[in-house]
Amino acid sequence: MRKEKNIRWNTLRITAMGFLAVIFLGGVLLYLPVSNTRPIAFADALFTSVTSVCVTGLVTIVPATQFTLFGKIVLLLLIQIGGFGVIACAALFFFLLRRKITIKEQVVLQESYSAKRLGGIVGMVKNVIIGTLLAEGGGAVLYAFQFVPEYGILKGSCYSVFHAVSAFCNAGIDILGDNSLSDYAVNPLINITTMLLIILSGIGFTVWFDVIENVKKAVSQKVRGRWWFQGLCLHSKLAVIMTAVLIVSGTVFIFCAEYRNPQTLGSMDTGQKLLASMFQSVTTRTAGFATVSQGAFHEETKLFCAILMFIGGSPGGTAGGVKTTTVAMLFLACLTFVRGGNDTECMGRKISAANFRTGFCVVMVAFTAFIAGTIAILVIEPDSISMVNVIYETASAVGTVGLTADLTPRLCRASQIVLMILMYIGRLGPLSLVLTFAGKTHPRDKIRSLPQEQIMVG
Repeated sequence: MRKEKNIRWNTLRITAMGFLAVIFLGGVLLYLPVSNTRPIAFADALFTSVTSVCVTGLVTIVPATQFTLFGKIVLLLLIQIGGFGVIACAALFFFLLRRKITIKEQVVLQESYSAKRLGGIVGMVKNVIIGTLLAEGGGAVLYAFQFVPEYGILKGSCYSVFHAVSAFCNAGIDILGDNSLSDYAVNPLINITTMLLIILSGIGFTVWFDVIENVKKAVSQKVRGRWWFQGLCLHSKLAVIMTAVLIVSGTVFIFCAEYRNPQTLGSMDTGQKLLASMFQSVTTRTAGFATVSQGAFHEETKLFCAILMFIGGSPGGTAGGVKTTTVAMLFLACLTFVRGGNDTECMGRKISAANFRTGFCVVMVAFTAFIAGTIAILVIEPDSISMVNVIYETASAVGTVGLTADLTPRLCRASQIVLMILMYIGRLGPLSLVLTFAGKTHPRDKIRSLPQEQIMVG
């Protein structure tokens, strides 16, 4: 048991330090004259590296005009590393060198992906890498139908690859200009392709494999076709249901709240408003692309989107936030308590108390970071900056989303440092960060039992 704990702690430490190393190296590369069309402050280069590796998308400069071809290639590599994760990238490096992965390294991979068993972990990582590249390749082909006729074969192809990687990794960084995807707000091809890439990566690789396995069983008639969903594990069911619920509820709310806003959806027809509303609902789930002005949203829309950003996507993918399944589990626990039950139940299954405690800690640590970051920026910045816009900014950072109410470039350096810290916490995972710096558990804490006593709550 103690050996397993040590491996887990070492895995967290490798991940935390690995991200920091890649971020610093990326900042140095982006600061080089060869990466820039004009001089850049190291703080801006470092911020861009953080937002790329943490697959967030908040920027203090305009990547399209600031970086040269070399700089944009560095940016693309940082986004891909951030999407894969440091440990998966190391595994990919071993695969390319045809180096055999040792048992110890397999255990690290198992801990990194929270896999239930060690057997087949190398094959699973290979499937994740292959699946990612195939999805990004498919997205690039779809983007090419728009970008190649518009920009030419070479430039259009480069744009297609870059934005496919950025969308699938949930980075939200574009090289089109300073308006993100607003020029394509009513373009079905760009909108639908981007949404598919965001949803595919945000739902998690574990769900991918579970769905594929059950569809195979349905096709081979091992199970009745219409019952394939029931064959999914509880995690996959919750991830799929919560993803659908959040997308639909977000679409409906944004459509109704912004229907007559002339600065966002007001000038569109009904079909275009639905498309733009759905895109906004999907992109708040940690993607960061924008087809309408975020600063022009009504305040109630910003607050609602901040909640969606805080929730984020599902575990096991490239999305950030506290995750859909965590929120679903906490909601089910509250529902159980209201009904007078003892166990947290879902679809005929019992969720363990340890599972609940982990989810609760994730939400509390993330919420603490979010509130602390918001207060810090409000203290640093002048009173003229809207609190709602700051909340929107910090929720976007800790959820690794990348949407901004036109605030990021206007913030002072101290506030931008706060955002960098929040992005790092969001990418590493709130609980992982705490466990990394908390160190290893003392054996005494596993065997001692203290007297029980109740306190007043509520």
